[in-house]
Amino acid sequence: MAIPEFIREIREKAGNTLLFLPGVVTVVFDDRGRILLNRRADTGKWALISGIPDPGEQPAEAAVREIEEETGVHAVVERVLSVFTNEPVTYPNGDRAQYIDIVLRCRAVGGEARVNDDESLDVGWFALDELPPLGPIARGRIELALRDDPTWFAPAAPAGPAHRGYAAP
Repeated sequence: MAIPEFIREIREKAGNTLLFLPGVVTVVFDDRGRILLNRRADTGKWALISGIPDPGEQPAEAAVREIEEETGVHAVVERVLSVFTNEPVTYPNGDRAQYIDIVLRCRAVGGEARVNDDESLDVGWFALDELPPLGPIARGRIELALRDDPTWFAPAAPAGPAHRGYAAP
């Protein structure tokens, strides 16, 4: 996964300190109802298209940019599906990060799905009944995109000691 230059600059000063970062995750549909996925170069697993907004970039702008950079597909954002803080991750080099993901439903409006950068090993459109293996969080986000529910978010914990254990769709 390409590390944005501004993150490299922060890491030079902060080392492996836990960084709390924004992320955008997209559920992109084409006019046939298929979903755009990429097989990530860093994990080898199929995933929804995602990335980190640049400083000053709006989440929708970042989503459209990431989709095009990674897949060659032009898209528009239709709505916010969910907002969720993920568990912290530690990368092989020791860097630690925690992402607050803004998940967006998008619609393809042009371009051709292809590997368009070094972040993907493969890119493709998948019918809902032919999805490759995906984790429960990605599947939950796809389910949200298929419904017309309000934006999902983890509710605030009740007053008192902090409560955890909310499952992210």
